[in-house]
Amino acid sequence: MSNHHHFMIHKPWGMISQFINPAKRKKKLLGDLYDFPEGTMAIGRLDVPSEGLLLLTTDGKVSAEIRSRKYEKEYYVQVDGVITEKEVEQLRNGVEIGFNGKKYTTKPGKAFIIDDPKFPLRSQKIRDERHGPTSWVSIIIREGKFRQVRKMTAAVGLPTLRLIRVRIGDILLGDLEVGGVKEITNLIEKEK
Repeated sequence: MSNHHHFMIHKPWGMISQFINPAKRKKKLLGDLYDFPEGTMAIGRLDVPSEGLLLLTTDGKVSAEIRSRKYEKEYYVQVDGVITEKEVEQLRNGVEIGFNGKKYTTKPGKAFIIDDPKFPLRSQKIRDERHGPTSWVSIIIREGKFRQVRKMTAAVGLPTLRLIRVRIGDILLGDLEVGGVKEITNLIEKEK
């Protein structure tokens, strides 16, 4: 039996995915949500304007395993404009993005158009209909380059307005409220 602790959280918009703020700006940190045990670390990150499922653990081996390409990560993405099957197909096949000052082609993944998932409004308004239509797409990848999903939608001409991670492997965000924390017993399940 392990003495490690594992958590899932619904990271709100505007929060830094870490426990220490290197810039000392007034941004919320993970420790503001819950009294996590010493040694708790975020498994991967969601950038400040991104929301949704973030896993935390006190076990470095579990962290490395989940960050690997063995586990799918699914994102619901609201884009500026109406996405078509043509752009979805480009996202599935891989698109060229910039990464570390070089061109990089994303690995093939899964993508499909979805209806508005009706997430609660976030603390900062996105924009309103006067600025034109928006649409939603699900993007499922196994890699996680810096701001990859945002760069992917921009590469097909549809900038990301809102990005919410809804799944990592078999773990679903579900109806966990924004800012909610739930301790879970096992992060590594059957998916390999």
